[in-house]
Amino acid sequence: MLDHEDLKWIATTSTELNAILQQIERYSDLARQHKGEYNYIDLLGDRIELASRTTRALFDRVNSKIMAGASGSPVDQSGTPSFTVVPPLESDSSTKRKSRPAVSKALEPKMEQSPATATKGESFSVPAGIKVLNPGGSKELILLVDDDAEIAELAAEMLADEGYKVIVAPDGFEALRIYQEMGKQIGLVILDFFLPVMDGDAVFEELRALNPSIDVVLSSGFAEQNKLGAMLAQGLRGFIPKPYTREKLLSQVRSTLDAPPHVSR
Repeated sequence: MLDHEDLKWIATTSTELNAILQQIERYSDLARQHKGEYNYIDLLGDRIELASRTTRALFDRVNSKIMAGASGSPVDQSGTPSFTVVPPLESDSSTKRKSRPAVSKALEPKMEQSPATATKGESFSVPAGIKVLNPGGSKELILLVDDDAEIAELAAEMLADEGYKVIVAPDGFEALRIYQEMGKQIGLVILDFFLPVMDGDAVFEELRALNPSIDVVLSSGFAEQNKLGAMLAQGLRGFIPKPYTREKLLSQVRSTLDAPPHVSR
């Protein structure tokens, strides 16, 4: 039957599934608001596929444990084992059921809620299509999100010269895609406040949905104080004013990375 580790895994996976469903809801809203501007359908498709795999993994683990322990299960007075196996919900109609995709029972859903850990000396993998500046750098991997190519290039060069590995994303949509693929390897996100389609506060909310303990510092020449205050209350680690100076940029980055681990609220 289900042991402590099973129950712990079920609780963690259920929490992850709930977060995925919340992301699907947000991406659906963004797709409706910005039709044709960004391909949110791809993000929705990825999240729906992950939700399906996670649900199936959850069902398979519980079902396999229950069936394995069925012979020793408590029974009621009729002699029937006292458990009920309920499969995941499927799309249904009055005439037919849609079949589920086949998924391995050994599947463990991808978890992205632990802090990034790629630091000095650790190897890291880069998915196709993602460019890393200074990939052999001895320091942490930083995701820099800024739609101003000239400013982003300047900041990235400053960081690379200091030994950091850097990925540049021109907008929040691309930043989310990169973080979904490489989140555990990214030590810090430097996030511009004014971005196309999704401003920095909206991107910050989405990043926190992927990893509540994420380390993010905001960069901007101007930011509304009420929004900045709200982001700091939600776990923003700092603010870097523009225009960048090498001293301020490197000082904020290093102090954030060296600070005690952030505890999500």
